[in-house]
Amino acid sequence: MDKDRPNIDLRTSPHLRDAPTVPTIMLNVVYALLPVCAFAVYQFGISALALIVVTTLSCMLTESFFNRISGKPDTVGDFSIMITGMLMALTMPPGFPLWMAAVAGFVGVSLGKVMFGGLGFNVMNPALIGRAFVQAAFPVAITTWTPGGLPNRFVEFIPSTLTLPFMEPAPIADWIKQTAIDGFSGATPLALWKFEQTHTDPMALLWGMTSGSAGETSALLILLCGIYLALRRMMDWRIPLSMLGMAALTGGFFFLVDPTAYPDPLFILFSGGLMLGAMFMASDMVASPVTPMGVWFYGALMGFVTVIIRLFGGLPEGVMYAILLGNAVSPLIDMITQPRVYGTGKENLPNE
Repeated sequence: MDKDRPNIDLRTSPHLRDAPTVPTIMLNVVYALLPVCAFAVYQFGISALALIVVTTLSCMLTESFFNRISGKPDTVGDFSIMITGMLMALTMPPGFPLWMAAVAGFVGVSLGKVMFGGLGFNVMNPALIGRAFVQAAFPVAITTWTPGGLPNRFVEFIPSTLTLPFMEPAPIADWIKQTAIDGFSGATPLALWKFEQTHTDPMALLWGMTSGSAGETSALLILLCGIYLALRRMMDWRIPLSMLGMAALTGGFFFLVDPTAYPDPLFILFSGGLMLGAMFMASDMVASPVTPMGVWFYGALMGFVTVIIRLFGGLPEGVMYAILLGNAVSPLIDMITQPRVYGTGKENLPNE
């Protein structure tokens, strides 16, 4: 061997180094959610803070309990369950009774995660499983809204927050009147449009100065937090982009057909839970497809279904159901969008 030649170290792929661990990825998602949680507390006060704490603790305690009784290592320290609790709270009304929020945490983790084997095996997003359960079980409480920015929000709970278990939530209409806010209808911008044909200024939706779920009001803040995750490569940016893009295209089509009957695309993008769902729930690494073409189709499907439910369904919002539907068909999308192996024909693709 020639001693003057440099030695070349040949190794097989992959050549990745210092790959991020699950706790690292999940911790970054927690960091991205903290500004959204902070804005929820700023807008709705101590009721929103209590809601976030209760759902998060409920999810963590539920996972720890099932790990203990099944003899598995405790996985609370990987931060994934903290994300579930935070997201669950952000999709609920700020005055949602705390005992109901605790039930949502238990159901979401037990049915949406533990039943399928824990982290990495859940078929659907656990936060949305819990949210769907309480929407069916407590339909009045889950659709009772309060305005943001009330002057006494940091020293006084929304009356319905501290409702005792199995008791009817306290009415909040009289409590709202005492805050000197006139003309509050108790409806979200989506409900105002769907049932009262009242349009909300898109700029108010962008900045978050509206009523709604605790963490779904400020579209701009959620977008910036999602961009942080995309830049850190902790999220597949193709999923929210395709979901938001298809929602805008679908909404834009109907708006062009009849601008008096359908909202404009900006309203579609900035209202409700579309931005939060696209950035933090549709992009769930476990429940979403992995093929390059599949992620585009997956996001587009959810964006389309969201708008169709909003425009033609009985409910003003459709993000939750659209994402759960996308989660359900994710394995099928992966199967039909498998890339062709280089140098082979379609007949050589595996059947599994």
